[in-house]
Amino acid sequence: MKTTLLISAAAAALISLTGCANNQQLGTGTGAVLGGVAGNALFGGAAGTVGGAAAGALIGNEVGRRQDNNNRYGY
Repeated sequence: MKTTLLISAAAAALISLTGCANNQQLGTGTGAVLGGVAGNALFGGAAGTVGGAAAGALIGNEVGRRQDNNNRYGY
């Protein structure tokens, strides 16, 4: 039940992020959600979830920023 609720919340968050303005914001939000789910699955508990969300947000932000720069300069 807890896993189903967590996966449902993650899916709802991803769907709601489709209206973000750019890839950097979308990457940050998506990375946070996926990182939180992965952190919970790997380490369990609140600390694993928060740590995974933070790491995922940082990685997602960087990936989105690079995609925005590539789109801007046509690489």
